[in-house]
Formats: sequence, C-alpha cells, structure tokens
Amino acid sequence: MVRQSVLEDFVHHIGCTDSDEGAPEVHFRLVRVKMKFALGKIVWTRGVNDRVAVDTLFAKFVMESLKRHANSDWGELSPVDKRENNFSLDKELRLLSSYQHDGIKIWIITEADRSVTTILFPEEY
Repeated sequence: MVRQSVLEDFVHHIGCTDSDEGAPEVHFRLVRVKMKFALGKIVWTRGVNDRVAVDTLFAKFVMESLKRHANSDWGELSPVDKRENNFSLDKELRLLSSYQHDGIKIWIITEADRSVTTILFPEEY
C-alpha cells in the first residue's frame, strides 16, 4: 500500500494556447492530484508527443486521462481487466488503462515497480 505522504503527488498539467504564428504552444504547470499509487517518471512515446504538439484538445485529453489513471479510473477496459488492475494496486503488478476521445485511443501503463508510467497509442506497444 502507498504511504499517506505519497498519496498526494504532483503530475504535469497542460495548458494550451495558440502562438502568434497560429501554432499551438504547450505550457506545463504542476497540479496537486490525489493518487492511489505512485506513477514514477511519466513518459510518452514519440507518436503521442507529435500529436500533443499539434492538437491542443488531444493534449488536454491526455492529461485528463493521466489524472483518471492516477485515481484508479481505468477507462474503457473490460470488467475483468478492471478487477485485475484493482487486484494489482498493492501487489506490485503492472497497471493498464485505456481511454478514447474522438476515435483516438491511448493506453497508460504503470510498471509493476511504479518507477515509470508510459502514455502510448496501442499500435506503438
């Protein structure tokens, strides 16, 4: 079980604006989020990075999905997979979430040792 002092942690939140040239700019700020487990280092694949860089709505969707994952809202998984994640929370087993927005699906995977959480498209697995 995660210690109480670790339950509140910081994750990055994206604020998006358009630059003078019309291209989206991504700004990070720290937000306090209640977490049921440690996320470790948060990384994402090149595909997710490239999409975040040009699509502000997608960037916001990714950050909202990460908050849901950190709060044990596993998204669009089967009941069996959700039960497996709930079982895995304090057993040092890998956690997987799946979220979809406007036909685009992402997976968020936290490794068993809670050292890294990766955001990726399923086809990048």
